[in-house]
Amino acid sequence: MTKFKTIIEPFKIKAVEPIKFTTEEEREEILRKAGYNVFNIPAEDVIIDLLTDSGTNAMSSKQWAGIMDGDESYAGSRSFFRFEKVVKRITGFKHVIPVHQGRAAEKILFSIVAGPGKFIPNNTHFDTTRANIEFVGGTAVDLPIPEGVQPDVWHPFKGNMDVERLENFIKEKGPENIPLVMLTVTNNSNGGQPVSMKNIREVKEVCSKYGIPLFLDACRFAENAYFIKKREKGYENKSILEVVQEMFSYADGCTMSAKKDAFANIGGFLALNDDELAIKARNVLIVTEGFPTYGGLAGRDLEAIAQGLEEVIDENYLVYRIRSVEYLAEKLIERGIPVLIPPGGHAVYLDARRFAPHIPPEQFPGQSIVVELYRVGGIRGVEIGSVMFGRKDKETGKFIPHTMELVRLAIPRRVYTQSHIDYVVEVITEVYKNRDKLKGYRIVWEAPLLRHFTARFEPIE
Repeated sequence: MTKFKTIIEPFKIKAVEPIKFTTEEEREEILRKAGYNVFNIPAEDVIIDLLTDSGTNAMSSKQWAGIMDGDESYAGSRSFFRFEKVVKRITGFKHVIPVHQGRAAEKILFSIVAGPGKFIPNNTHFDTTRANIEFVGGTAVDLPIPEGVQPDVWHPFKGNMDVERLENFIKEKGPENIPLVMLTVTNNSNGGQPVSMKNIREVKEVCSKYGIPLFLDACRFAENAYFIKKREKGYENKSILEVVQEMFSYADGCTMSAKKDAFANIGGFLALNDDELAIKARNVLIVTEGFPTYGGLAGRDLEAIAQGLEEVIDENYLVYRIRSVEYLAEKLIERGIPVLIPPGGHAVYLDARRFAPHIPPEQFPGQSIVVELYRVGGIRGVEIGSVMFGRKDKETGKFIPHTMELVRLAIPRRVYTQSHIDYVVEVITEVYKNRDKLKGYRIVWEAPLLRHFTARFEPIE
């Protein structure tokens, strides 16, 4: 098929779900009731839902068959052992601990190793990772490369960690105060950008030098492996599984949301090699999630995850997946719409600063665009900027914006067709044509942690 330009879906559609269509007038009222926060909008009132690629995937016929075959035994279920076998084959880690989703793995891990006076460096933490570190009193530290925070600069691996900054940070804070270093692959908060194998190795070398474990936030490990195969010299002839296994070989453990690259609608795991840490983690698991062989999941979910992990390393799927995201980005770039380049693995990110330069960061340009995309076309995206990560200085009260103001359009796996994406392009183009009319927003209510999920806004007239 490589001689043809058209990349076709490597699957056939076997079941469909109807879409409810709304008018712009109806969506205006829906937005008002939701406090101009698209998280508060009922899903049935969304035409194209690009809020997240987490848990929104279409499962395969074999995954559904696995659900029917799930063993629901409380302890020692057959489905757990299949799940464990697949995770071990892919990651190579000694201990596999199932959880109901990725943030549960983060909660368990950081409740054990983090706390006041402890620092967790990362290329860039995502929202739940940062929140779980801060919840126990730790400090989450982002160390992206300079190119990683420049949306209009092309770099093949913008998700990389700045290795020199990492070593300087370890020297400054002391390795005893850094219980682990984390790499997020792909780097979601920085545009879904991949991390190179070279960078993973170099980060591991620094960690080993100071006796610090390295963990991967592995939600999108397969997409990251595909970018390595395509962009990094020496990996072009390796299989995706070989690339994945090498990635994990440099780590001491990982957290994983199976709601991303395992195609599942729920689930995740914590995997690691440290025996003592595994005992502590299973103790927390029993208190918070469930017995170690189900971890808050039904046996059918474990079956679906195991099957999904096997399917995601199929290169035919990954070619289609990455090309689908590139297609959306290319259509927008052709129309002069500012996006983060190069496009990432799971989403296209609009550069809100260039899209709406008249709206200052403290008035949340990304949120303005998110609201307008829903109002105009019923498309739900998400702001990844100063709503999600901005803050006020505790001493001065001065607003500190996020490094980038982005709007993420995350594409669920195996859900939408090319015509859906073409519609998205039309809607974004219409909003961009009228960008000068976009208004800023202010927050009228917010929660102390992860405020973007529940905050309420009002437009600034």
